[in-house]
Amino acid sequence: MEGKALLFKIFSDIDVFDIEIGTKDVEEFIQTVKNIAPTFGGINLEDIKAPESFEIEKRLVAELNIPVMHDDQHGTAIISSAALINALELANKKAEDVKMVVSGAGSAAIACADLYVLLGVKVENILMFNSKGLLTKNNPALSQLQQKYARDIEPISLEEALKGADIFLGLSSGDLMTPEMLLGMADNPIVFAMANPDPEINYNLAIATRKDIIMATGRSDHPNQVNNVLGFLISLEEL
Repeated sequence: MEGKALLFKIFSDIDVFDIEIGTKDVEEFIQTVKNIAPTFGGINLEDIKAPESFEIEKRLVAELNIPVMHDDQHGTAIISSAALINALELANKKAEDVKMVVSGAGSAAIACADLYVLLGVKVENILMFNSKGLLTKNNPALSQLQQKYARDIEPISLEEALKGADIFLGLSSGDLMTPEMLLGMADNPIVFAMANPDPEINYNLAIATRKDIIMATGRSDHPNQVNNVLGFLISLEEL
C-alpha cells in the first residue's frame, strides 16, 4: 500500500496513510474505521474479501460523511470497464453479443461483472470460476453475491468454457491460461489477465500465441496496464 500511497501523492498531491486493522470481525472493522474517520478526507479500503467487503463498503458509505472507496471493487471495475469499452470497439464487437469467462469470484471479479452487465454484457453470457471451478446453481457454498453468476449447467473446465469465448477476465492467480486455451477463443479475443505479480497468462506468451489478441495485464512493465489505482487517480484528477 505504500506504493499506492506514493502514486496518490505524485499524481494528485494527496497525502495517504497506510493503516492496517488487526481484526476480521465486520462490526469491529466498521467501528474502527468510523472512529478514525474524522482525521481523514476519504477512506480507501483494500484487500477485504467478499462478501464482507460489500457489507463493509456499503455500511461505511451510509454512515460516514466522507468518500469511501473499496480499491478492489471500484478501482478495478471502473478502469477495466473503460478498457473493455475500448477493446470491444477495437474488436468490432458489441457488449450484448459477447461471451465472457471470468477467472476469480471475489470482490473485484463480482464488481467488474456487475459493471460490465450495466454496459450491456448479458449475465447469461458470463461463466465465472473460483478456485473450486465453475459457479453452478447446485453449489451451496456460494455467497448470495456469487449466486447471481452461478449457472444452471453441469460443471465444465476453464478450457471448455473458453472455447469460442470473446473475453477472458482474470482476477485470480498466475499462469492459469495455457496457449491451447487462448487458441480456442473466438477471433480478436480480449484478454485482461490482471493477477499480480503473475498474470493468468504471460504477456509475451499470449501475444506470441495469437496475433489478433487484445491483451492487457495489471503490470506496469507491460503495455496496456489495467490497474485499480489508475481508476482512482483519474477520478481524483477530475475532482
